[in-house]
Amino acid sequence: MALNLLTLRRKVGASLSMAALALLLSACASGPQVRVSMDKSVEFSQYQTFAFADPLGTDRGGYQSIVSQHLKEATKQELEARGLRYMTAAPQLLVNFSASLNEKMRVMSTPAPMLGMGYYGYRAGMYTAWPLYAEQQTVTQYTEGTLNIDVVDAARKQLVWEGVVTDSVTQKELDQVKTSIGVAVKAAFAKYPVALPAAAVAPKAP
Repeated sequence: MALNLLTLRRKVGASLSMAALALLLSACASGPQVRVSMDKSVEFSQYQTFAFADPLGTDRGGYQSIVSQHLKEATKQELEARGLRYMTAAPQLLVNFSASLNEKMRVMSTPAPMLGMGYYGYRAGMYTAWPLYAEQQTVTQYTEGTLNIDVVDAARKQLVWEGVVTDSVTQKELDQVKTSIGVAVKAAFAKYPVALPAAAVAPKAP
């Protein structure tokens, strides 16, 4: 009986380790959440030029913020890679931004200690508790960042595409704001109706 309990504990421990590893890998691979909306009646390949709204939604107190500068730089790179030209005189498209940071709370429910683990090991192989027995709740605070990218038909003054990027933001990412903005903008434009040319997405030879 003792041998069977030890084997059970090892199997449960191994399963927990694999589950934790899978959860960690999926979290790292998920990246920011991106939602897009667009006017499906518009042929986006018709647009050849773009500029930025003035003032931008991310400007503050009548001047261009550092966040605005990084957003413009990253967006310019994405649109020019898709064949559009930056032109301040009568552009076909105008791009605007909005960004916010909000404190959030995440509540996670976890069951009582696993069968055969720790103090409750004496139950292993004999019986289990009823459903939701001794459920524990953990509350954690985190910062959620949201970025809106609006693409507007300048002549019609009509929004034609919107990308919304949402992700948890760490202090390190706040400190490295240029890199974080670049990741968010790239994630949004990955769903833009005009795709990157094949040469731009092909992996570089070592």
